[in-house]
Amino acid sequence: MKTFRAAMFALIGLGCAVLAACATGPASAEPQTAASRGPLDGYRLGTGDEIKITVFDEPALSGPFVVDGLGGITMSLIGQVEVRNLTLAETQKRIETKLKDGWLRDPKVTVEMTKGRPYYILGEVTRAGEYPFTSGLTVMNAIAAAGDFTYRANKKKIMIKSHDSAVEREVELTPTTLVKPGDTIRVRERFF
Repeated sequence: MKTFRAAMFALIGLGCAVLAACATGPASAEPQTAASRGPLDGYRLGTGDEIKITVFDEPALSGPFVVDGLGGITMSLIGQVEVRNLTLAETQKRIETKLKDGWLRDPKVTVEMTKGRPYYILGEVTRAGEYPFTSGLTVMNAIAAAGDFTYRANKKKIMIKSHDSAVEREVELTPTTLVKPGDTIRVRERFF
């Protein structure tokens, strides 16, 4: 009976240790991988992108803004803000810094993409051309918008060229392959 009681206490102790480990998470957090980041991480703003800026408790400063031909946006109080080639996080920091400079004591700003530059789809699709970007857009959605594949299309691998790169890269087509604003998607012809 004593060994049974000792075994029960050991199991209860082990169970408590497992629950504690689950509640606090792993001892060492793994770095965030490219697959686990958001679709617009690293995306740099450019002319024609539309962003929504929210300044907490300041509705007059909040709203949609379009990046102009000079690469900037114009906001009340702080005027022209250069955002070309900045990420959304960098844009947020820049606006917070400008607002702190004599306007607001501790501004809280969020910046999100509402409408990006159009993307382009070429090759073996029914209607190749330019299409409007929406957040969360996948290559499968883009192909559907272009009228689907032609009968000659390679449906396994596609080519994508980012707006900020001169190099086209081959990508395996999956339901989660994301499109970024300004991307050019090329659907190749299959060889068999």
